[in-house]
Amino acid sequence: MKSYKNLEGWEKSMQLVKEVYLLVKSFPKEELYGLTSQIKRSAVSIPANIAEGIGRNYKKDTIQFLHISRGSLYELETLLNIAEMIEILQTPDFEIISKNIDECARILNGLISYYEKSDLK
Repeated sequence: MKSYKNLEGWEKSMQLVKEVYLLVKSFPKEELYGLTSQIKRSAVSIPANIAEGIGRNYKKDTIQFLHISRGSLYELETLLNIAEMIEILQTPDFEIISKNIDECARILNGLISYYEKSDLK
């Protein structure tokens, strides 16, 4: 397997982290320790868990960390949905980042499937 740094899922999720950080700069200051912080943590967790899973070198561990990464991705999407719902995040901005989240989910699902079907130990 390639280094995690060469995986499309890791690269795309790193780009998503950058987009999230730029996006939340416009959030109200009173959300800094609430929604903003939670959004950042969930975004950072996505590539971090991909890297940790690949670094484990055991199929079962890798799959587990990829599932955690996917869970963080869905958490991020939910938090951004909430931000849109309470009108902190504008709908057009949400729609743009939502497409990137969907793409990351598709790639992560493919990576999970690859590992589940592989004969790696």
